[in-house]
Amino acid sequence: NCDLNLRVDANGIKAQPLSVEGFAFMWAGARAMFGIKTGKVAYEVKLLENLNVDHLPSEESNPHVLRVGWSTDSTSLQLGEEPFSYGFGGTGKASTNCEFIDYGQTFTQGDVITAYLDLESEPAIISYSKNGEDLGTCYEIEKATLEEKAIYPHILTKNTEYECNFGKREEPFFPLKEGYMFVEAVPQEERVRGAVPPAKKEDCEMIMMVGLPGAGKTTWATKHAESNPDKKFNMLGTNNVIDKMKVMGLPRKRNYTGRWDVLIDMATKCLNRAIEIAARKKRNYILDQTNVYGSARRRKMQPFEGFQRKAVVILPSDEDFKSRIAQREKEEGKDIPEKAVLDMKANFTLPEEGQLFDAVEFVDLNKEEAEKLTEVYRKEGLAANPERRWRGSDRWSGMNSGYSGSNWGKNQGWGNQGWGNQGWGNQGWGQGYGGGWGGYNQSGSGGYNQGWGSGWGNQNYWQGYQGSGSSTSSVPDYSQWYGQYNNTNNSSGTGGSSGQSK
Repeated sequence: NCDLNLRVDANGIKAQPLSVEGFAFMWAGARAMFGIKTGKVAYEVKLLENLNVDHLPSEESNPHVLRVGWSTDSTSLQLGEEPFSYGFGGTGKASTNCEFIDYGQTFTQGDVITAYLDLESEPAIISYSKNGEDLGTCYEIEKATLEEKAIYPHILTKNTEYECNFGKREEPFFPLKEGYMFVEAVPQEERVRGAVPPAKKEDCEMIMMVGLPGAGKTTWATKHAESNPDKKFNMLGTNNVIDKMKVMGLPRKRNYTGRWDVLIDMATKCLNRAIEIAARKKRNYILDQTNVYGSARRRKMQPFEGFQRKAVVILPSDEDFKSRIAQREKEEGKDIPEKAVLDMKANFTLPEEGQLFDAVEFVDLNKEEAEKLTEVYRKEGLAANPERRWRGSDRWSGMNSGYSGSNWGKNQGWGNQGWGNQGWGNQGWGQGYGGGWGGYNQSGSGGYNQGWGSGWGNQNYWQGYQGSGSSTSSVPDYSQWYGQYNNTNNSSGTGGSSGQSK
């Protein structure tokens, strides 16, 4: 289980988050594949480098932060921001359920943090050390509240590269406290496997939401993901990108002094890149955007050929739609520009089963009713501006959090091959296959290699995917914005040149 904006080395030990443009505002988390229910265990994390983020505004506080800790498999990857998710960050703050308290010392590049978990005591105890110095008890957890759930190593980083030691090093960075063992030393039969990802590409699901802004797409997507926890749906949407830009657990909008529409533009570019990455990983996804333009649906879904592709149309009656818009604006303060909505109405087409989608589900109105309403919407949109032409691009599809009017949804920016051959590590970060941290093995050869590791003994520590999917002609060329990442199929190594100062 990991975020898409994280890359690792071939050994699955070192990890580096994306840090260009808007990615520098985002957190990137990963949780281990195996957890434990008993014993006294630990692991080490060394902060290798604070990445170059000179493009961030000078007002950005704490641009380099790492959190180290533990969590249950049911929590999100935002370590320390939910119950049963316990983190200790480089700002000298401990957090759980978005409650931050002073603890220990600050830490940064060059430091080693050891995370300890004692499940033999009552209550259970989480503690840390910095460079071998014991920082004392950080959390006490009543075991009954865990309800027999396993606890997993978990790391969250923002613009900091790091290296982990689960016990594979010949010598630890620092000796462990008496009575503790490294997590890799836990016998295989005593480990608890986290949620298992799809084994094959054809087992993966890609659900595309279709509907006007404010119609209820995010509500449906969230409920669907919560009702199917074993599928570990990855949400793809501008809202989700912004959510990973929190500051001390608070929404970014409360902690951003620049122009909000500029940040939305950056978030949309991050989303476009994430969609490109997602097509190469064996996971289940929900694409939470408007997707009312047929051409945009084709562009976005083509890279997911081979997945189980489904469209979910959220099209309430016009009366219900207006009611939902009013409720959304009341709760979230979002005022969607009328011109944007009219433009989408004028170009709204419904998805159909066939080459692009294996299934289409209509949630509110049935298909016949939806067809009639979209025809009404098209006439309304065209009547509002007789000169408005039928558009082929999904101009507003990526703007679910702001609608600034910038056309960032087009194919621009990152380079044909993204992060280059083998750039994400053979052994990956997220739920998965192969040993180690489970990232992206983009060898350019096509296909999706698997490779079940045999647990921690084979460095198979983290839930990751070992995928080698090749680039295709449908992948957009983002080189005009991020030329330093425009690696080719002839490159080798892990990730190619990053363009960052080392």
